[in-house]
Amino acid sequence: MKNLGITPSHQLPLPGHREKWISGLGGAVGIALTLWTSQWVPGHHAILIVASMGASAVLLFAAPHSAFSTPWAVLGGHVSSALIGIACAWLVPNLFIATPLALGLSIVCMYYLHCIHPPGGATAFIAVMGGPEIHAMGFGYALFPILVNAGILVVAAMVFNHLFRAKQEAHIAEVESHLHLPEKYLIRHSDLVYALSEIQSYIDVSEEDLLRVYNLATEHAHPGEMLRDK
Repeated sequence: MKNLGITPSHQLPLPGHREKWISGLGGAVGIALTLWTSQWVPGHHAILIVASMGASAVLLFAAPHSAFSTPWAVLGGHVSSALIGIACAWLVPNLFIATPLALGLSIVCMYYLHCIHPPGGATAFIAVMGGPEIHAMGFGYALFPILVNAGILVVAAMVFNHLFRAKQEAHIAEVESHLHLPEKYLIRHSDLVYALSEIQSYIDVSEEDLLRVYNLATEHAHPGEMLRDK
């Protein structure tokens, strides 16, 4: 079961009901905005584009701390994938070759640009498979509707998370401000880089959040040795 990613619920630090409903409401608002702007896309491809943005909405509102959910990951991932998809559609007439080529190159590009965003793969797919109407938009497809919709989602998520998750962030900052780890427990940046490089795979967490989790876990594991401000 563990290999399938299925873990007993009592072992998972799941968010509370409020957090779940905030995520759902945010996703609904975000996708409603992109659906409204996508009505100007020629043909009947708006639903495909909104589907791509729907995947981004899940990450932005349900996993705001994910490395996949940073503004650069969302904007860079979508735009770079759109450009590659259009280029492949123009240069490779065979869709059965152009589509997987666009997806593969998009992944490589997102890696090099440090903007891995899984929904970007759908954006590249749509750029190739969208047909003559999408192809006729040329590289402008990357600007509208892709960049515009991705930008709307990012701004909506930033505003939404600031309004509804500000107390949560303030609480975490307050806890961390009074936490001082003994020197023997401190992790240097070089140690963290080494550990991540040994895994030899992409880890969906920022260095800041990883250190935050480590510090809080260490404080919980060794409460008698932690030095707290009174």
